[in-house]
Amino acid sequence: MIKIIIERRIMPGLEEEYEQAAREAMRQSLGADGFFGGESLVEQGRSDRRLMITKWRDLRAWKAWYNSEARERVMQHVQPLLTEAENVRIFEPAY
Repeated sequence: MIKIIIERRIMPGLEEEYEQAAREAMRQSLGADGFFGGESLVEQGRSDRRLMITKWRDLRAWKAWYNSEARERVMQHVQPLLTEAENVRIFEPAY
């Protein structure tokens, strides 16, 4: 299993719109093969900073979702709300 950490910075004043778009993105990922769940966090005292942590069966499952048309569609609503490109990091268990 791997975890994907996605850091995003939201344009000031667009936090509510972002929350709606991010919830839809999470809903869409629920049907993705190899998706095991995730959570969305807000940095304390910095409502413009968001962190998403998702769990995937393996890197192949993540890449399939990342490159899917479904993710592309939901990201069309998320990306205009960001001040910069999202930062995606991939973590795996340290055996």
